[in-house]
Amino acid sequence: MATAFSSDGEAALRRELCAAVATAPRSDLDGFYEMGRAAAFVRDGGFRKVALQFPDELLADAVEVAGRMEAATGAEMYVLGDTTYGSCCVDEVAAEHVGAEAVLHYGPACLSPCRKLPVLHIFGQQPLDVGRCAEAFRELYPEQQSCVVVLSDVVYAHAMGELEQQLCPEYPNIIFSRLLCGDPPGPAAPGEERKFGRQFLVEAAGGLQDYAMFYVGAEGLALTNFMLTWNRCPFSSFNPTTGCGRRETLNVNRALMRRLYLVERARDASVVGILVGTLGVAGYLTVLQHLRELLSRAGKRSYTLAVGKPNPAKLANFLEVDIFVLVACAQNSLLDSSDFYRPVVTPYELELACNPAREWTGNYLTDFRDLLPGACAHVELPPAVPAAEAVPDVSLITGKMRAAHFCDPPTPQLPPSTALACRDQTRALAEISPAASFLESRSWRGLEQQLGQTPVSKAVQGRRGIAIAYEDEGCEQ
Repeated sequence: MATAFSSDGEAALRRELCAAVATAPRSDLDGFYEMGRAAAFVRDGGFRKVALQFPDELLADAVEVAGRMEAATGAEMYVLGDTTYGSCCVDEVAAEHVGAEAVLHYGPACLSPCRKLPVLHIFGQQPLDVGRCAEAFRELYPEQQSCVVVLSDVVYAHAMGELEQQLCPEYPNIIFSRLLCGDPPGPAAPGEERKFGRQFLVEAAGGLQDYAMFYVGAEGLALTNFMLTWNRCPFSSFNPTTGCGRRETLNVNRALMRRLYLVERARDASVVGILVGTLGVAGYLTVLQHLRELLSRAGKRSYTLAVGKPNPAKLANFLEVDIFVLVACAQNSLLDSSDFYRPVVTPYELELACNPAREWTGNYLTDFRDLLPGACAHVELPPAVPAAEAVPDVSLITGKMRAAHFCDPPTPQLPPSTALACRDQTRALAEISPAASFLESRSWRGLEQQLGQTPVSKAVQGRRGIAIAYEDEGCEQ
């Protein structure tokens, strides 16, 4: 008998799954998924194979949407299943598996620019009570001369024009951000901000720090990134689901202290795992090479790992790694690693730890493209310093001395993490990896083939049923 707090799970194992049925009424599909705009995008581009990427909460409508798109365009539509990484990023890897020429990305998006395929973002027009939102704004900002920047989740962007018409006559210093899909056409103008796929122009003499931020959307990763990046601006928000506005009380300083603690952990680390968290965001290969060079110059050993969506169980397999750095889109880079065996930091935090030329300025960066050469926040690596002239450094966590000098760039003749050694008496040279040597020292190394050691046996009838209740278990008992 199942207790009040748990069950034996038999009901879940025996439950039959049925095909998903579209949850939205047929009359709402055309407007919610913007069928006309999507069909025009496919026809104008002359695409014959198109990938449709849905988040989990919209997959129930995928069959109906794909059928209507095929009827309207004559092109083949392929619905992408489980995404390789986060659903907010365009999954170019899965799209290339079917030879797609373009991608229709549905639902919330991080708006990171893609590398190869043309993309049309269809966010899904979630309902917004514009009157109630304007009323909440007036309650939060009773002074009509307030300087406020209005940001929104992408699913409510369709209603920002109506909200702007209601508030702009009353608030002359209000600024509405605009969505920016893909790379911007040119360099930013003076006072113009371009982050997280949004752009807005700040005209105040004191800059952005003189403005408050008003966010339309539910609490989540997008709001957290905004608050950490613009941590000098007071934030307030309006949740369209609950219809309530509030001043955000997240202790940004406490969150920053947690992230700066991880920076100190990165300084103490000697082995760093570089997690590939995206294969579609433009510039990810460049930042991988930049991180490898940075770690090599800092005297740290690095390994590049592609594990899909990271979780504690996956990363716990790499015991030799002291800390991980996640290369992902700006929305997914701030991974809460409190449940992980080893901490996970962002590329910017690793730069703070390993690049002596980069100093903490109070501005937090979550987009790794800002660190690349030619970007606004790029800082060149300093020249190498001999070990004898290096200033000693003390860890703030362990209290021990640690190396604090930059090494010369590695020679290109050999890979940075390999060495030559004699393999046998024939004096043949073999390439030895430090990671392989570590794995050899483990007491358990997983499954081994053991070719020729296991006797061959004929196939026999196995047990029937499911693991919770095999058919012959009742007879044995």
